[in-house]
Amino acid sequence: MSKAGATLVSKEELYKKTDILLKVRPPQDEEVPVLKQGSTIISFLYPAQNKSLVEKLASRNVNAFAMDMIPRISRAQTFDALSSMMNIAGYKAVLESSNHFGRYLTGQVTAAGVLHDYKVPPGKVLIIGAGVAGLSAIATARRLGAVVRGFDARSAAREQVQSLGAEFLEVDIQEEGGGAGGYAKEMSKEFIEAEMALFMEQCKEVDIIITTALIPGKPAPN
Repeated sequence: MSKAGATLVSKEELYKKTDILLKVRPPQDEEVPVLKQGSTIISFLYPAQNKSLVEKLASRNVNAFAMDMIPRISRAQTFDALSSMMNIAGYKAVLESSNHFGRYLTGQVTAAGVLHDYKVPPGKVLIIGAGVAGLSAIATARRLGAVVRGFDARSAAREQVQSLGAEFLEVDIQEEGGGAGGYAKEMSKEFIEAEMALFMEQCKEVDIIITTALIPGKPAPN
């Protein structure tokens, strides 16, 4: 960093003297009081879920830019840091889960592969949520040779899941899950019960389940 022209300082001095602060995670409660008054912070703030944090920043007269609130439109695509993080999250979720799985995801045949008893079947992976993270997970699992199934409440996700070579799962209830900005919306009680029944059946068949579903401003679905 020094070779690139940066000056290394303590955390306290950084907060006290910085006019524009770029931070991946939201500032903690103990960090807000030491931020320079009138400064600007650019971070993942999730204001709908962290109202108290926004109020504390306002009390310090801090200008706050929430990277997670940048609209998903073509003009703002270069600022879409949330999608890049989700892309990495989906990729890493498959790598970590396959490591815990304990065997190959792709079908394997030994040197004695002519004998059926030695054949190793491919692993089966279910991805719940086919947004940026989910599609990244589907593509990664497919590249590793797994049999992949995907689910999403948004009907528009069907074609995207299938284009990556995965099977798209659906429930019998006709309810559209697409919300503002391309995100999913909270579904009805009947739809949730139907998808829980679907997941229960899938749990008996698949080897790995990865959940990526998110609803803006609310906790992730359980």
